[in-house]
Amino acid sequence: MSTFNSKQIIERQRGYFNSGVTRSVSFRLNALENLSGALKLFEEKIEKALYEDLGKSGMEAFMTETGMVLEEIKYLKKHLKSLCKEKRVKTPLSQFPSKSFISPEPYGTVLILSPWNYPLQLCLSPLAGAIAAGNTVVLKPSSQSPATSAVIKDLIESIYSPEFVSVLLIDREETKELLENKFDYIFFTGSKKGGQEVMSAAARFLTPVSLELGGKSPVVIDGTCSMALAARRVAFGKVLNAGQTCVAPDYVLIKAGLEEEFSEHYLKAVKEFFPGGYDDYPKIISAPKFERLKGLLTASVKAGAVIHGAEKEITDDKNLKIYPLVLSSVGFDNPVMDEEIFGPILPLISVKDMEEALSYVREHSKPLALYLFTEDKGFEKRVLEAVSFGGGCINDTIVHLASTDMSFGGVGESGMGSYHGKASFDTFTHYRSILKKSVLIDLPMRYHPYNKKKKNLIERFMG
Repeated sequence: MSTFNSKQIIERQRGYFNSGVTRSVSFRLNALENLSGALKLFEEKIEKALYEDLGKSGMEAFMTETGMVLEEIKYLKKHLKSLCKEKRVKTPLSQFPSKSFISPEPYGTVLILSPWNYPLQLCLSPLAGAIAAGNTVVLKPSSQSPATSAVIKDLIESIYSPEFVSVLLIDREETKELLENKFDYIFFTGSKKGGQEVMSAAARFLTPVSLELGGKSPVVIDGTCSMALAARRVAFGKVLNAGQTCVAPDYVLIKAGLEEEFSEHYLKAVKEFFPGGYDDYPKIISAPKFERLKGLLTASVKAGAVIHGAEKEITDDKNLKIYPLVLSSVGFDNPVMDEEIFGPILPLISVKDMEEALSYVREHSKPLALYLFTEDKGFEKRVLEAVSFGGGCINDTIVHLASTDMSFGGVGESGMGSYHGKASFDTFTHYRSILKKSVLIDLPMRYHPYNKKKKNLIERFMG
């Protein structure tokens, strides 16, 4: 029988939050500094764990995981004093004499549920925002990346008390039990199905949520830009973490007649990325997910798609690796278009014109990301006006989420809420609107009994 007691953990954290200790700017800065220091101290262990879970190289581990968390912490530390300040705002003349201000306060005890594909970054980046905002935090890393989750637990327990930040290495059933409790905020990163489960649980207590989900993020190529550059940048985004990225380029919509040129440049770029073989190339996280991708390939080929890129073998079954592949002759009804791929398989779909491409994107769920390759400023404007998506790049892929000066999040079925930089602080902060009225003067016009004279005065103030 499990000894897991979620209620006790949350009650302990609430008591710590209610003590007020997490509210001071000095406490928050010190907590962020400790997190930054621990990340550097644990860097070698983190790198080893990410290799064990996902086969990430040291370079990729730092670039996409540890380094991004350090950047987030750096931003929050630099701007924290300003973010925590009350902001004076204008007061309507009708409320004279008084002053108005916005007062930021932490929500309280928050829950962060993180996924396996970027197990360090997607756990500790939102943690940094929650700490900066003055909350206590329950962290639940993914059970599918056990080595990294264990390092996260060791790292957090080396710098924080459990009443401030608790790391729970629990299974799916225990997570369901955890969600039966009342939190003050829930931050979830994962699948659409998982997001629905979290939102349903949160609805019981009307708990606010952020849902960072996913979807099929398209690449639109109109042929006006360098095809070699476009292919290279799409390849970068697709092979990163072997395609197991929520904002990975999922498929390419390209003007008819350009598929072969793009494919050649794409596969050339992949060879340049891995000149000595695929030792530094990440693996698929688990055997079931590996088999799912193989099944998707089989179904796609059966429906008429043609595979490009495999010189000898398409997969390395022993090491759970699927080599970067391009699929041509893909129609909109191909099975590979039915779900988010989440792997290094890139379908190319030719369109007669760019309006067909935009129509297809609009007719489906709003994507988490969209990538447009064009040098036509008119078409760039057309895309931004015509298509809704979480965020994206023009003439690049993936890198928009690396900026702490821009928020990152989805829209529609790809998620709700955002974070990174100031948005991380905002996400875990409630902004109270406060009007402080003078006690020296009390204007009588708002009080009963009402009459025409009072109405005229009110109209002069408010009209």
